[in-house]
Amino acid sequence: MADQPARKAPRAHEARVVRTERLTPHMVRVVLGGEGLSAFATGEYTDHYIKLLFAAPGVTYPEPFDMERIREEFPRDQWPTTRTYTVRAWDADQRELTVDFVVHGDEGLAGPWAARAETGEIVRFLGPGGGYAPDPAADWHLLAGDESALPAIAASLERLPEGAVGHALIEVDSPAEEQKIAAPSGVELRWLHRGARPVGEALLAAVEELAFPSGDVHAFVHGEAGFVKDLRRHLRLERGIPRDRLSISGYWRLGQTDEAWRAVKRDWNAQVEREQEPPAAA
Repeated sequence: MADQPARKAPRAHEARVVRTERLTPHMVRVVLGGEGLSAFATGEYTDHYIKLLFAAPGVTYPEPFDMERIREEFPRDQWPTTRTYTVRAWDADQRELTVDFVVHGDEGLAGPWAARAETGEIVRFLGPGGGYAPDPAADWHLLAGDESALPAIAASLERLPEGAVGHALIEVDSPAEEQKIAAPSGVELRWLHRGARPVGEALLAAVEELAFPSGDVHAFVHGEAGFVKDLRRHLRLERGIPRDRLSISGYWRLGQTDEAWRAVKRDWNAQVEREQEPPAAA
């Protein structure tokens, strides 16, 4: 087989911080704008995401910023570090991109940056990607996740038509982390407070106890990989939701860095799917 050509590095968008807002004690909103977003556009998905680029410590990249050139001229350990975040909103007319960040003090990379971001600061990122939007033909919708999935769940609820039916369950640390989210009157929005319990425990129990409406469901379940695995087992094996009606993945994994999780995520998801595949009908 002939050698495959190296994949070209994607083009990076450049934006500037327009404003920031502390939504809750642990959630910060950053609004990006500027002429550098002239080529940015979103599609039909409500879980669009971007990959923020953070320069390696002590490294300055040549201008204009070019990922292809960086990958060719810099050793790998000096490439920018990426962090993936959901697009909360995109206003094409105002050319403003809204991204919400979970912040736990100085823990992590992107959260502390968002907490300290200043107006006019330059931000570079790749994307957008995405893969889910609520199916308007579904009889009802199930959306469940922790704080990391909150922006995508909120964007999805805002996309649903007024007559939509469903359940949205969001696990957060405490009542102080709740946000005002627009949802159709037929969708029950429940906030679950984690407190001292392990992440995802309250969410898993709530879904297991939920009385599912009849008919075709389109489900979106994302968050910490451990509880997502348990929820997937419940939804696939006990509730019988077909794989193609379920958007589910671990956004992050407890005890692992973002880099470590991304390195094994694809194989981990594939193994979980094999383990949780319902037996073939006789």
